[in-house]
Amino acid sequence: MPVKKMLDGNQASVEALRLARVQVVAAYPITPQSPIAEKLSQFIADGSLDARYLRVESEHSAMSCVIGAQLTGVRGCTATSSVGLALMHEVLGVASGCRVPIVMPVVNRALVSPWSLWCDHQDSMAERDSGWIQLYVENGQEVLDAIIMAYRLAEHPDVLLPTMVCLDGFFLSHAAEGVLVPDQETVDQFLPPYQCHNLYLDTDDPMFINNLTSSAEFTEMRYQQKDAFAKAKEVLPEVQAEFYKVFGRKYGMVEGYLCDDAQVVLVTLGSMSGTAKFVATKMRQEGHRVGVLKLTAFRPFPAEELRRVLRGIPVVGVLDRSAGLGAEGGPVCSEVKAALYNEENYPSVQGFIGGLGGRDLSTGVIEKAFKKLLAIQQGLAVGSDSEWIDLSENPLQIREVVQHV
Repeated sequence: MPVKKMLDGNQASVEALRLARVQVVAAYPITPQSPIAEKLSQFIADGSLDARYLRVESEHSAMSCVIGAQLTGVRGCTATSSVGLALMHEVLGVASGCRVPIVMPVVNRALVSPWSLWCDHQDSMAERDSGWIQLYVENGQEVLDAIIMAYRLAEHPDVLLPTMVCLDGFFLSHAAEGVLVPDQETVDQFLPPYQCHNLYLDTDDPMFINNLTSSAEFTEMRYQQKDAFAKAKEVLPEVQAEFYKVFGRKYGMVEGYLCDDAQVVLVTLGSMSGTAKFVATKMRQEGHRVGVLKLTAFRPFPAEELRRVLRGIPVVGVLDRSAGLGAEGGPVCSEVKAALYNEENYPSVQGFIGGLGGRDLSTGVIEKAFKKLLAIQQGLAVGSDSEWIDLSENPLQIREVVQHV
């Protein structure tokens, strides 16, 4: 029987990894992910988790160790955040290119510079094309559930892709709430033991792994990964449907909220989604036809599902928690525009940038975004590629760059 526990997002991650019966843990502490590494080591020390903990000197080494462990046929795990994920960058490509189905909680935190310990999505967005599946979660329950589903998805023989489960630093990682923790027997029925389906390490049957590859085969191997992402679009809904049957909680690649008759819809990602739903409910009571579309999967990008929910919506907003510097809007907004481009009635798409470096995406900020979308829909305002929605009054006067002559 499931047990309800007060858990923060980091603790929910650890419970999910324990229930997944990981056998090798290699993790390096980094704020705000450190409690995951610490609690996993504690579980191993007290016998709550039958696994080996590898103490490593960096996140680069942690990912390398987990790749090696899984190639020997055991389920491994690691977790990281921010510059730790950036340090893994080289090895992330090894995991995806070798089709090693690792599952890794990523506790989202801003990248430097300036230094920040707090949340935005630049760390995981910087790795969006690294060949990893990316799932984003709204609350503690979704943290636990997504990690368990991620193992089923990643290890599916038609997929075999590593997966990040991204949770907002501090907003989720350190905020406690009631989480239903399933019993081990039920999880074992849903998630069978790990088996290597592709590359493996066997002294009796040696093979080359991650070898130098000429242009004669490189493109085709990349295409194999592209095909795996296409398969993941088919497999993830199947995994989510089976999860619903077993555990009673329903998930999709996207979640529409009050979208059926909406005049404007705001697309969200991560913990901001709960705030957006709250504001949408309030504004509905005031007579405004607003809705929210939450993305659960960012890689693979659920273009068909997004088009289905947004079809006929005249104005769409996209709130990015990543700056998208040098681009015409944030990375999520760019994906949404691309997905909607060939629609018969292409909507007006307004991008918003906010919540950087841990700044709170408050109800006031979300309501401001909805009001801008409604003004565009009513012809009272003109849309733009990107609006930084929560700037201070004079942003260029804060530690501005001064050129000395």
